[in-house]
Amino acid sequence: MREITFREALREALREEMHRDPLVFLMGEEVAEYNGAYKVSEGLLKEFGPERVIDTPISELGFAGIGVGAAMAGLRPVIEFMTFNFSLVAIDQVINSAAKIMSMSGGQFNIPIVFRGPSGSAGQLGAQHSQCFESWYANCPGLKVVSPSTPADGKGLLKAAIRDNDPVIVMESELMYSNKGPVPDPSEGDFIIPIGKADIKRHGKDVSLITFGKMVHVCLAAAKQLEDMGIDAEVLDLRSLRPLDNDAILATAKKTNRVVIVEESWPLASISSEVGFLIQNQAFDYLDAPIMRVMGGDVPLPYAPTLIDAYLPNPTRVIDAVKKVMYIK
Repeated sequence: MREITFREALREALREEMHRDPLVFLMGEEVAEYNGAYKVSEGLLKEFGPERVIDTPISELGFAGIGVGAAMAGLRPVIEFMTFNFSLVAIDQVINSAAKIMSMSGGQFNIPIVFRGPSGSAGQLGAQHSQCFESWYANCPGLKVVSPSTPADGKGLLKAAIRDNDPVIVMESELMYSNKGPVPDPSEGDFIIPIGKADIKRHGKDVSLITFGKMVHVCLAAAKQLEDMGIDAEVLDLRSLRPLDNDAILATAKKTNRVVIVEESWPLASISSEVGFLIQNQAFDYLDAPIMRVMGGDVPLPYAPTLIDAYLPNPTRVIDAVKKVMYIK
C-alpha cells in the first residue's frame, strides 16, 4: 500500500488494463501528445503508441461513435471526455447506441466501452462547465454508472469498468485529481472493486450520511465536526449509481434510523430522490425522522465565488440537516 494521487491511480488502472488486454485503447481530446487535459494519461502515448492512445478532433459525437463501433467490432475502448459537460454533444451515441445495441441486437453485440472524465463544479468555470449528469446517465437502462471518491476507488472501479462487457460511465471530479490516498501496490495482486458495491467510509450509529463523489469529503468533514457535538455519523459512499447497492443503503438506514442524503446535483429527479424513495419504501418503519437532502442549488451554477459557495453543499449545511433529523435546535 502506498499513497498516490487520484490521477496516478486512474493512470495506473489504464496502464495495467492496456498491458493485460491488447484490445483496450484510449481515445479522446488531448489524451496523447498533451498527456491528457488533467494528466491522467501522462506517458501512455510513449508506452503504447499512437494506435492505442489516440488524439481526436474536438468532435465528441464523432469519437464517441467511433468508440461504439470499435466496441461492436470486439475492441474495448476507453473514451475520455474532457468534461462530461461536453458529453452532451455525444449523448445520442451514449444513450441511443451504446446503451441499446445489446438489447436491440437480441444479444448479438456487447458494447464493452468506458466513457470517463470529470463531472461537477471545479470552481469558477461557469454554468456550462460545472454540471452534474450522474442522474441523467443512471436513468438510462443499458448503462452502468460509477463515481469514485478516493484514489483506490478510482483505480478499482476503472479496472472493473474496462473489463465489463456493458457500457460504463465513470464520473470523476477535477477537484480530486491531485488528492492523495492509499492504493494497493500492483505487486500485491490485481485490485478490482466490483461495480454495484457501496462502501462505508465512516462507521457511526446516530445518523447516516449517504453520498458519492467529492461530496464524500464534505460529509466526512461534517462527521468530524458532528463528533465534537457528540453525534456519531456514518458515511456511506454509494460509489456505484447504477446499479445501486440497495442492501447497503437499507442496512445503514435501519442501523441509525436517521438519514441525510448529500448530492452536488440539482434536486429534481436526482440520485438522492431514488435513494430516498428506496428507504421510505423498504425501511420506513425504521425511520425516527423524515429523510433530509442537502443538494446543489436549483439554478444554473453561478460564476461568482460567493454564489458558488451558496450553491454547493458544505459541512455547515450537512450539520444543519443532521440537527433537523435529530430534532436538535
